[in-house]
Amino acid sequence: RPRALVTTTPRGGCEALARILAAADTVTSGGSSRDNPHLPAAFLEAVEAAYAGTRMGREEIGGEWIAEVAGSLWPVALLERSRGAMPAREALVRVAVGVDPPAGPEGTCGIVACGLDGEGVAWVLADHSASGLSPEGWARKVAAACEVHGADRVVAEGNQGGEMVRAVLRSAGIALPVTLATATKGKGARAEPVAGLFESGRARLAGRFEALEAELGAMVPAGYAVPGASPDRADAMVWALWALCLAPRAEPRVWGV
Repeated sequence: RPRALVTTTPRGGCEALARILAAADTVTSGGSSRDNPHLPAAFLEAVEAAYAGTRMGREEIGGEWIAEVAGSLWPVALLERSRGAMPAREALVRVAVGVDPPAGPEGTCGIVACGLDGEGVAWVLADHSASGLSPEGWARKVAAACEVHGADRVVAEGNQGGEMVRAVLRSAGIALPVTLATATKGKGARAEPVAGLFESGRARLAGRFEALEAELGAMVPAGYAVPGASPDRADAMVWALWALCLAPRAEPRVWGV
């Protein structure tokens, strides 16, 4: 029974390690540096200060395996390069909350707040997504997100429920304009121009959003690379950034009488 014991700091993007981990007879165990009782508290404080909130910190301190999806629209390097400090609320000229309603009571409602600053840079401000809520429950979460971030618009996918989505949001006390966006293209086609905003520096992450970033990392031009799953958080972010940066705007006109 030949066997091998391999110990390593996880490194996403290593194909050899990915194959080993995917093997049916591979047994994995792991842990965080915080679980090691022999590390001095001063050392942990120092490495946390230096690497907390970075990919290296998640790997070196948290012991996470961050797999890279081939062809990802948001590879890890792009997400790390796009990370920045939360802008002051008064620096934002527009704020939109994107909503991807769940298909059923057990699903996740994607709720992501994004803002546009005076320099034309869009920021992902927060992920308020929640699972297992009734329509009234997730609508109240959307209303709370709007209040927290001072939103001036809600953009919700209308494919699931259509006008019912608008009615549910209105019943939660949302008096803001509600735009129902209709998904006429595949998820990958909708996401590509938004990924381009990140590549050009016109969109950034105001912090770390692990669940959202995991979905973004699995978005590829053909769609979502996780079989049987739905990128609810990513979809909500795409709708919000589309409304802020990519939606066509009506040109001013002069009407003659």
